[in-house]
Amino acid sequence: MVNGTIVAMSPSTAEKETILPAPLYCAEQVRAMDRHAIEILNIPGLTLMERAGKAAWELLLERWPNAKVIAVFCGPGNNGGDGYVIARLAKEAGLEVHLYSTTESACLKGDAATVCQRWLEAGGDNKKPSKLDETDLDLIVDALLGTGLDRPVEGEIATTIDKINGLNVPVLALDVASGLHSDKGALLGVAIEAEATISFIGLKQGLFTGAGAALSGEIYFDSLGVPEAVLTSQLKSSERFSPDSPYLPKRKKSAHKGLFGHVLVIGGDCGFSGAAQMAASAALRSGAGLVSVATREEHAPLLNLVHPELMVHGVSQKADAGFRLLLERATVAAVGLGLGQGVWGQALLAELIETNLPLVVDADALNLLAKEPLKRGNWVLTPHSGEAARLLSTTVKEVEADRFSAVRKLQEKFGGVVVLKGAGTVVFDGAEVTINTTGNPGMASGGMGDVLSGVIAALLAQGLSLSQAARLGVWLHGKAADLATLDGERGLLASDLFAPLRALVNR
Repeated sequence: MVNGTIVAMSPSTAEKETILPAPLYCAEQVRAMDRHAIEILNIPGLTLMERAGKAAWELLLERWPNAKVIAVFCGPGNNGGDGYVIARLAKEAGLEVHLYSTTESACLKGDAATVCQRWLEAGGDNKKPSKLDETDLDLIVDALLGTGLDRPVEGEIATTIDKINGLNVPVLALDVASGLHSDKGALLGVAIEAEATISFIGLKQGLFTGAGAALSGEIYFDSLGVPEAVLTSQLKSSERFSPDSPYLPKRKKSAHKGLFGHVLVIGGDCGFSGAAQMAASAALRSGAGLVSVATREEHAPLLNLVHPELMVHGVSQKADAGFRLLLERATVAAVGLGLGQGVWGQALLAELIETNLPLVVDADALNLLAKEPLKRGNWVLTPHSGEAARLLSTTVKEVEADRFSAVRKLQEKFGGVVVLKGAGTVVFDGAEVTINTTGNPGMASGGMGDVLSGVIAALLAQGLSLSQAARLGVWLHGKAADLATLDGERGLLASDLFAPLRALVNR
């Protein structure tokens, strides 16, 4: 375990390697770690609170060295206690500190009451959030709600959060941005939009996916110096994916294309030929030995103009003998990319399902699967939240309210490995949940999902397991996008990922 404050990669710093711990936990697990440290190892809770406030203060000095006037917002619990500590340390260092508390000092209990008293003895005072002075603030510290929140934020705190977000002042959140569900990564009505979050003892899984990925900003961590026994007292709930290096074994000098698999991309209905081409090109750049495309007959002469290395085959209105021959030759198939949901697409998918080929299933193939559900062991499903909602017969809002629950339900219903795409893509293989932390908002453009399907298919073709290919594929996809946006995110094209993908798979 690394002690002290350490920083994760943010979207704007693509080359910065992540050194956060991999294990992620639910809030109750971290509370159990707290109790273990206090009750079994006899580390006073007040000591942990002082350490948390000190770690946050040191981060403040490092990240905002020129801050002179800060506002600290404290709630009634231990999260608020951490806020009182950082406020006192900042005041003792000569900063102008305004502290706004949702709770009267006399109503505080335990360690939070103690650190509040220390703040008052240092010359501080507590104001009500309604008395917020909006002028000349350099930084706001959010210590309002912490990890215990499990219902929508209402009343005075909701009003306070709205005011904070409207000030255009950077916010440092302690443990979790107030209003974010620390287990699910869901927005609970209204939440702080933090520029940075510092998490203590154990990283909370909700920081890294869904609304958490947007609201947490750059994520920092401090273990508060607790022994390893505290951390190992709980089994991780999920983990951040970090690949082994090299990602793929070095190729022997005697290697030939037959050793690295044959990817078959199936799709490209009328008007959607680009989707199949993007997936096939990504498979080429990710190291597949051979890549074929089964598409509409009218598209076949055109699809390999960009990459003549592609073997493109026109397939008639119904799956024919030529298509069945392609299936026999393939190592893995990626299906759904511009497939359409008409008779042609249905026929190709039905023929494919009859084989035992490992599959990567996306887009229209997922929409067809939602109409006729099927469970299968050797496929990777790659839905975004809209497709996931259709597969589960629910709403996008319900999926995004708990992405961890959604990915588990998808895997239970359809089998294989499920990749629930989005900010903080979640991957579940029936045993372990992983979250991907590469990627950036520049990826919100057409064709990105097609590229991901091609990458995963190529990794399967080269011998990786379903779980390995899904997790590494998602990581490579996001990392390539990070490398492709060193000059900015806006205007990123899916095809911009091909060059960095090639570099990454050769590490």
